[in-house]
Amino acid sequence: MFALDSRLQNDTVLMGDFPLCRLLLMNDDHYPWFILVPRREEVSELFQLSSDEQKQLWHETVTLTELLKDTFAADKMNVATLGNVVSQLHMHVVVRRRSDAAWPAPVWGKFAAQAYGAEQVAAIRAKLRLVLGGDFVFSEE
Repeated sequence: MFALDSRLQNDTVLMGDFPLCRLLLMNDDHYPWFILVPRREEVSELFQLSSDEQKQLWHETVTLTELLKDTFAADKMNVATLGNVVSQLHMHVVVRRRSDAAWPAPVWGKFAAQAYGAEQVAAIRAKLRLVLGGDFVFSEE
């Protein structure tokens, strides 16, 4: 049974689910920073997914990246899977702007996270509701 790593659970806000991945919002208002986590047990590497799951992960990543770029007026999109701290397979999709706090450096470890307020999370959900299609199911708010 799929279980979200406790560090991801503690550091994020649940947005909902694509067919394969859970979509999380990193609870750091410095950047619109999203995380896709395949809902599969004990998967830490891309190659541990089936070929069809790898294609689905890539499809969900590219779709999300394209939608976020336009929705959040990104100058650049950062997409990465590292897993050095949290081994559960997860894909970071970070909206970057030349005006953001860490530009042009990576976002990891640059600043202490600054949590979103409830109104900010609601505004992000509202933006996502306008662009995410029928295969995405929003979590209860």
